[in-house]
Amino acid sequence: MQNETRTLQLDPHLHIEAYHFKGIMQKFPNHFHDYYVIGFIEKGQRYLACQDQEYIINPGDLLLFNPRDTHSCEQIDGRTLDYRCINVMPDIMEKVVKEITGAGHLPYFSQHVLFRHELTASLQELHILISEEKQALRKEELFLHLLEELIRHYSDVTFLSSVPEPSDEVKMVCEFLEEHYAENVTLNDLSELTGWSKYHLLRSFTKQKGITPNSYMETIRINQAKKLLEQGVRPIDAAFQTGFSDQSHMTKFFKRQVGLTPKQYMKIFEKELHR
Repeated sequence: MQNETRTLQLDPHLHIEAYHFKGIMQKFPNHFHDYYVIGFIEKGQRYLACQDQEYIINPGDLLLFNPRDTHSCEQIDGRTLDYRCINVMPDIMEKVVKEITGAGHLPYFSQHVLFRHELTASLQELHILISEEKQALRKEELFLHLLEELIRHYSDVTFLSSVPEPSDEVKMVCEFLEEHYAENVTLNDLSELTGWSKYHLLRSFTKQKGITPNSYMETIRINQAKKLLEQGVRPIDAAFQTGFSDQSHMTKFFKRQVGLTPKQYMKIFEKELHR
């Protein structure tokens, strides 16, 4: 169909596939996959049949397919479909579950559609970050958070109560982030540093510090950017010197934390610099 787009992105850090269909009308007959599919509708309305159950799915609905779940779907509103999904191979899913629970067990999701679910926003942000190929730490955090929530609340996997851990490793992570904030730090870097699994690191750090490692690093970056702006460094240069992918990326976080744009903040100190 004219004006339709179909893209596939392979993420080298998460080892998952990200599909994006836009403007399609294709009907998909009964079929199955050998991997997990986690997707959502952005635009359009579809009839979905999965494992002898029928659904009407709309924008904001989250879809969960286990490996070998038979399903079919077709458009029912006469309009085109916009759809995003990630495909998670069983070996990757098993690895994540082992990090989360300590035991290797492939989850089975009994609910195929989560209507108007809040996790859709997390999946959308994750999908966009994969397509933009940046913010590795935030991307890994979103991926683990998404899978943890889905596995915890919608699968047959049992979660054991966690044992409190000492905070020496968290202090080590803080020191590392404060030293390497301008670099493209990943959860794997922090995992190797502490000897913890990525999931355990994320959970322990967030519990002890009140924010995720990515949010902690973004705060360090903003604080460093403020110092540069106070010295008269241009926002675009401050952005790259502090590890942001571009000026707009820095502006987004800067305004959220400081309440001003970098340019507005820099102007406060211009008079002092010219005295």
